[in-house]
Amino acid sequence: MSRIGIAGLQLDLPRGDNLDRFDREIDAVRKRFPWVHLVVIGELGVFGADPALAQPLPGPAEARFCEAARRNGFWLVPGSLFERIGDCVYNTAPVIDPTGRVVARYRKMFPFYPYERGVTPGSEFVVFDIPGVTRVGISICYDMWFPETTRTLAWLGAELIVHPTMTNTIDRDVELSIARASAATNQCYFADINVAGDLGFGRSGIYGPGGEKIHEAGSGREVLAAELDLGAVRAARARGWCGLTQPLKSFRDSKLKFPPYVEGHDRSPALQALGPLAMPQLTD
Repeated sequence: MSRIGIAGLQLDLPRGDNLDRFDREIDAVRKRFPWVHLVVIGELGVFGADPALAQPLPGPAEARFCEAARRNGFWLVPGSLFERIGDCVYNTAPVIDPTGRVVARYRKMFPFYPYERGVTPGSEFVVFDIPGVTRVGISICYDMWFPETTRTLAWLGAELIVHPTMTNTIDRDVELSIARASAATNQCYFADINVAGDLGFGRSGIYGPGGEKIHEAGSGREVLAAELDLGAVRAARARGWCGLTQPLKSFRDSKLKFPPYVEGHDRSPALQALGPLAMPQLTD
């Protein structure tokens, strides 16, 4: 198969427990869009952004997600929730297959420090295969500001990257430019799904392997349902988008050793001179 149906649920959510709302919205996708393979929801939408609400995984919320995926027979990335493991709290997105089985849990590598206090970074990249269709990678919100995360997912073979987000700040427009550039520089589909309502500004987007806009949402509730042509990814990677740029091949063939990765991220005098990562304070 060379096409995949994806539905990004940009939900206008209040703060608090949104599990019942998730069930209704997920069920509605199957009724309206029976051709969808994969449903993605925004970051931390189910309970909001309070680490005090962290729970172990597997847990009761994840069990509800598993039942929703099984009931509807599609893949589900239900955004993320805070996961507690011992003394650590992670921002974690489960990946659930159509039988209701959790096949992976992605833990956000770059919590939004210094604002996302008390959250431990994850350390493992996650890609998963939809058999006979494609390989999908996953990242969360602030991760995409670090292009190494998206490039690694492409290096691992992802043709589609799903990216749950929670953004309610002035930088949403910048994030859309990063999402679009991430699609183009990695010759993949990139689905950046935000929350709306009390929790976020919406404006989710899906972009193609040349950076082309498939759809950008408004600020309220919206279902971004799209059938993506995976042949376009494969052609772009083989021949260049519109017969032009072939960045993955050039990256593969390059003999460059990038100094930050050889010598270490923390070995730069210029970066060390920036000072500690701290909450900005009032200035004179």
